Formats: sequence, structure tokens, C-alpha cells
Amino acid sequence: MYQYNEVDQTIVNERVAQFRRQTEQFLKGEISDDQFRALRLRNGLYIQTHAPMLRIAGPYGLLNSKQIRKLAHIARTYDKNYCHFTTRQNIQFNWPKLEEVPDILAELASVQMHAIQTSGNCMRNTTSDHLAGVCIDEIEDPRPYCEIIRQWTTLHPEFDYLPRKFKIAVSGALHDRAATQFHDIGLHLVKNDAGEVGFRVLAGGGLGRTPIIGQVIKPFLEKKHLLSYLEAILRIYNLNGRRDNMYKARIKILVKESGLEQFAEAVEKEWLLIRDERELGADRISAMKAQFVPPAYDPGAAQDTSFAEHQLQDKAFATWVKYNTAEHKVSGYRAVFLSLKAPDSPPGDMSDTQLDAVADLADRYSFGEIRATHRQNLIFADVKQADLFPLWQQLDKLKLATANIGTVTDMICCPGLDFCSLANAGSIGIAKEINEALDDMDYIHDIGDLKINMSGCMNGCAHQSVGHIGILGVDKKGAEWYQLTLGGSSENKAAIGERLGPAVAKDQVTKAIITILDVYVKQRLDDESFLDMVNRVGITPFKEQVYADY
Repeated sequence: MYQYNEVDQTIVNERVAQFRRQTEQFLKGEISDDQFRALRLRNGLYIQTHAPMLRIAGPYGLLNSKQIRKLAHIARTYDKNYCHFTTRQNIQFNWPKLEEVPDILAELASVQMHAIQTSGNCMRNTTSDHLAGVCIDEIEDPRPYCEIIRQWTTLHPEFDYLPRKFKIAVSGALHDRAATQFHDIGLHLVKNDAGEVGFRVLAGGGLGRTPIIGQVIKPFLEKKHLLSYLEAILRIYNLNGRRDNMYKARIKILVKESGLEQFAEAVEKEWLLIRDERELGADRISAMKAQFVPPAYDPGAAQDTSFAEHQLQDKAFATWVKYNTAEHKVSGYRAVFLSLKAPDSPPGDMSDTQLDAVADLADRYSFGEIRATHRQNLIFADVKQADLFPLWQQLDKLKLATANIGTVTDMICCPGLDFCSLANAGSIGIAKEINEALDDMDYIHDIGDLKINMSGCMNGCAHQSVGHIGILGVDKKGAEWYQLTLGGSSENKAAIGERLGPAVAKDQVTKAIITILDVYVKQRLDDESFLDMVNRVGITPFKEQVYADY
């Protein structure tokens, strides 16, 4: 895990002091609302429906136990005893007091955390595969490159005020778990015909009101050219992206309107001007890789027999292992998902007591490391199989062991009208209703792999456009209605969901979801997943049943 050097810490400390002065000036009336808005956004601070909201960067989702304990302390001291994990592997506090935000930022700086560039028209938090470094399908660990990109993007003077926000995701595995095709720039570590590892570069992806799948702009980029090529893309976007219409300001619109070929030609021309001056040296790559060395795995971990015995003796434990753990590249270890989707809890939320307990468990069972996923769960990446049973028992007590990872109740859900000033409709309440209706775990497990993504507005924070089932809240003359889509995916075979039909009323959403699931169960082929069935039969069978009574 990367540790700050003196330069990193100085930058973060100075930004805290700077924002403290700016906040004091605003509270004294020395700077206007508009002037302060630009300043607070660059420090992750929004003004929401009920209170400010502070978004904290989780660099490529990687946190340590000390940082988790600090989040717990902040939740108790400055908020309402909880925090929220987002789809960009960030952390949000929904109830801080404006005058105390500088104190929170100072607390974060003491554990090498910050809120810099988590909002505003800038380069946002770089995200990655939550199983990076431990997954069995990995070509190369992407995290060193994520950190190189993080350092390059932080306070980059040329790209400080872009036409719109800009997001980069990096994956090093065959299976895309980082939604890279729906980012402004997506990077895949790949091998060329000569066996060399480099990057396949995608550009122009994005979600929101105009979801677009990114396109390959360069099939193979040598590692040494990573930053220069990113700079060329950003420069063309910065120069040509629209600033007259915020809804058409993202790079996805520029690529779509100019065409990939023309955009790629402009990038290539710019890149050739700077390529030789901006090489990423092999020494820097090696030095960064040294920050991500594997932990001290137990060479005898695979010899344990208790893991198999516990599964035979305890059905609930065996079910949890099946759904909430993943294969590990080191024999005798598994990655463990901590489900933040307990039936009676808002998706992605964690209390201060849960955070403190998770920090202790991470120290005991997973080398003090915790990861956030883009589906709003957490991961212990390195757990010995002999420790899985006692870990499961502890997680169960904490309501973090719901065996639903990858299932219909593992919903992505934004805060909606409960907190967000941009929302048109609620989402947390709908998630609760769906969970209450789906209270049979055997039925949930029988349905299998099915991803519901739900958002209270068009901005796409919950990735509703790419859910197997997408739910989007809309406003109709002051009433909350919901559009449903089917067939989306953010993985390898990326797809944008197809709208099922007219929006349904709030009190009909759960009924519609149950009907969709019923159609699937009755008409699926043997072992056919929900997404495969939608791709086979289309949306018509679902549409006919959902709107039968309308």
C-alpha cells in the first residue's frame, strides 16, 4: 500500500490550512457564495438538502485500518455516527457542520487522507479493480499505475478547470470489475503479440443522462508513454470540450460529435509533440511497484483442513463462502466481501461501531488492509482459509455477513431525496421495500447473478443505466415515478439497459421488480442467467407482464 512521502503530506497539509482560511473568510462574509462554491467543491464539499456533504477520496479503493478508525472517529465526532461508501470507492459524510469541515480535513490529513478533487470540474479519484493484486485472472497489478496517475492528476495546473468532471479507471485483469468502459478514460493492462505488457486505452465512455460506451482509441500503449498519452487526451478535451452547455461538456459528447477517428487523430498529433519529453521511466515504475509488494503470506496456509470441515458442518457458513468470498492467487487464501447490504440498512452505509470493529478484524485477519468496491461493499483481500470461519462469525454479529454479493439484494443505491439536492425521487426507501419483499434467501440464491442499480436522478451516481435492472427516479408534477431498464452491464460485454416502458408510480416499483423476477424464473433455460435471458428473449415478455394491469 502506498505511503505518503514528505511532498505528499506537505501538499495535503497546506490544502487544509488554505481551506480553513477560505472557510473562515466565507463565514465572516468576506467572500461570496459563488466565490466559496468553487473553493469548497475543490475540497469535496457539497451543500445538500439538509446539510453539507463531504466526499473523501479513497484512492483506487485502498484503505488501512488506521484510516478506517479515523473514519469511525469522524462519524462519531462530526457526523451522525455513520458514513457512506460510493460507487467511485470514495467515502461520504452527510451531516458535517460547515465550520467544522476544516477540522475534519485536518483529521484526515493525519492519516494520509484528503478530499481534494472529489468534486468540481477536475480529474476525480482514479478507480480500479477491487481484487487487484490477488485475483486469479490478473495480467498485472494495476495499483502502481493508479498511484502514478493519482500523483499526476492531483492539482495538475493545466487541467484544474476542465469543461466538466473527468474520471479514469484502470484494470489489470481479464474480467473487467472496474466499469472501465464507462469512464472518460479506461485503461486495460494487456499483452501484445510479442508478450509485452502495456495498455489498451479507451476514451469517451460515461453514464449520466447520456450513457455511452467508451471506444478503443489506442489498442496498445507502451507503459513508458502512459502519462504523455493521458496528457494528450486531456489537452484535446480541455481545448475542444464544450463549456456552453454542462450537459454536453463531457468528453463522451466530444468524441461522439467529432467521431472517434477525428478525435484520435487530434490526440495522436498532440501526443507526438510531447511523447519524448514525458516518458515514464522504468525506475519510477519499479519504485512504485515496490510500494505494492505482497504481504507475508503463510506458506502453510493451504494445509488447513478446518475450512472444508466447517463448510460440511455449517450450511450457513458454506453459503457465505460461496457468495461472499472469491478465489485468491495464493493457495490457502481467499478474498472476503463484507456486505454493506443488510436488509434493514441503507446500501453502502456503515456505522462508527462497525468501522471500528472492521479495523480490528482487518488487523487480525487481513494484514490491516480494507478495500472499497464500486458496488458499495468492502473487501478483506488476504484472509487465510483457516480464519474464514471465525471471521464469518464476527462479521455476522456486525450485520456484515449477509450472503448476497452479486445477487438481487446487493443493490447499488444512491442517497436520493433523503440527502441529495439534485435528486428527483427517493431511492433508499425503495431499496428497503425490495429487500422486505425478497426475504427468502433460497429464492435470492436461486435467482443468481442479478444486479439492480438504482438512482434518484439522471446523474448516474448509482450506474442505473448499466444495471441488469436499472431503476431511475423521475419527477412528474411533484410526484415520484421510476423508469425501469433491463439488460445493462458494466463488465466485459458492456451494454446500456433498454427502457422497459412508461415510468411506474412509487408504490408500484417493488411489484414491478417482483414481476420481472417471476418472468425470469418461469421462462429461463437451465442455468441461464438473468442477463443471458434478457439478451435471448428481449424485454417484451417482461414488459407484457409488468404493464398487464395498466
